[in-house]
Amino acid sequence: MLEPNTNLELSVAKRSQETLELLMLRRSLTVKDMVHPGPSEEQLKQILEIGSRVPDHKKQVPWRFFTFEKSTRGKFGKILRTIFAKNNPKTNEKILDFEENRFLRAPLVIAVISTADKDNPKVPEWEQILTAGAVCQNILIASNAMGYASQWLTEWYAYDKVVLKELNLNPNERIAGFIYIGTASKQPKERGRPDLANLVKKWE
Repeated sequence: MLEPNTNLELSVAKRSQETLELLMLRRSLTVKDMVHPGPSEEQLKQILEIGSRVPDHKKQVPWRFFTFEKSTRGKFGKILRTIFAKNNPKTNEKILDFEENRFLRAPLVIAVISTADKDNPKVPEWEQILTAGAVCQNILIASNAMGYASQWLTEWYAYDKVVLKELNLNPNERIAGFIYIGTASKQPKERGRPDLANLVKKWE
């Protein structure tokens, strides 16, 4: 496995047909179709290093990570169950069980936290937020390149104030995404893609 930043020749014009093919075929797999195993510790480290290799105006690093693995997935699930039950007192046990097991659907979940600061005098907040989105996309691509399935989700718990408090997020921090990663139990189906003819216009 290549180790980032060690004996690699930096290049902005190195051809890689394999990379182009990966990007042309990249497809998220629904988390319900993921199984074990997930990435090893070494692979996770590399995924996060690749995730962090993004355009970052003024090198502000407006993101950070939480990783949920093994028993911590279930521990966080119990928190989700409690919060969901309080928000939805008439919910039945089947739905509560689903909420508790959300993070058990994949062997690894990475929370990408946007730490964008609207009062940053160097970089507009919007640019910082876009950088966190780029981190999420890099994680998807890196995990797919390693042979794993991945899906970028937010869902209700990315926006719930009590959940964010349980994660000890600062007031300016937000969830850019929860990236679920595991082994595919089936091949993803292709979906419709945008028609570039409707999106591209030469400026004159």
